[in-house]
Amino acid sequence: MKVESAFADTNLFLRYLTNDIPEQAQAFEQLLIKAGQGEMRLVTNSLVIAEIVWTLESFYQLSPADTQSKILAILNTSGLEVAEADLLLQAITWHVEKNVAFIDAYNAAWMVSQGLRQIYTHDRKHLGRFDKLTVIDPRN
Repeated sequence: MKVESAFADTNLFLRYLTNDIPEQAQAFEQLLIKAGQGEMRLVTNSLVIAEIVWTLESFYQLSPADTQSKILAILNTSGLEVAEADLLLQAITWHVEKNVAFIDAYNAAWMVSQGLRQIYTHDRKHLGRFDKLTVIDPRN
């Protein structure tokens, strides 16, 4: 029997993680249970994770460490497939450890995964925190 596959959008995770609309959180929990039992396949991607991080930290005022624990829970959810999960794990780790924006951490993790070691940017302050990268100012 073929199982249904579906994409899980950002708002589902936010409702579930914050429980600010309990009936929506509960509905998503039921989907997660079905996915965990193999009754369906739920998939999401790195843009959804980035939007979750941004919303939790900007709107809900969570600390990067609190956000990290929620992202780790998502990445470890049974029955949920997250595209680029290893990359996102590195990004959320660096987001907290290096005290940089999640997108900068994601880009650094992506670069390292692609074998890129040099980055042209004006953001030496944040991207210079990655010892695996060489920051180059394009004005030089």
